[in-house]
Order: sequence, then C-alpha cells, then structure tokens
Amino acid sequence: MQYLIAYMLVLGFIAFSVCGFDKLMAVKGKRRVPEKRLFALAALGGSLGLLLGMRVFRHKTRHKSFTVGVPLIIALQAAAVFAVWYFFLKG
Repeated sequence: MQYLIAYMLVLGFIAFSVCGFDKLMAVKGKRRVPEKRLFALAALGGSLGLLLGMRVFRHKTRHKSFTVGVPLIIALQAAAVFAVWYFFLKG
C-alpha cells in the first residue's frame, strides 16, 4: 500500500507540474500539452494532482470534460483502491 501511495504522490506532482506548464504555455501563446496527455496522467494515478493544478492555476476550469472528467476519474480510482483493500488486503 505504501508503494501505491508513493506512486500516486509522484504522479500527482507530475500532473500538477504539467498543468502549470500548460497554463504558462497558454498565457505565452506557445505550443500546449495535448488534453489527451493530461487525461492520461490523471487516469494513471495523477488525478488529485491534476485537480489541484486546475484549481491553483485556474486552468481547464471552463472545460466540462475536465470539470466532470477529472472528479469522475478520482471517484473511479477511489473505488478501485477501496475494492483492492476490501477484497485483498483487509485480511
């Protein structure tokens, strides 16, 4: 379980950083991070970091796909972690 937490913290930090970088590139009018890549980071475990980045940098907050999609990914990940704990680790 500690490895899962460490993995999600690292990926969350990466997703947060990429969100900030994408916002910076948007402000400067330069090449952006594809939305698919942001969603991939969230789906791979960085969803909390991406959500925090959306709030801190005020980025992608007008896109319904992000305002609904990222919390949905968080809910699915929480359900998966609970299921693994309940069925395999509870003892």
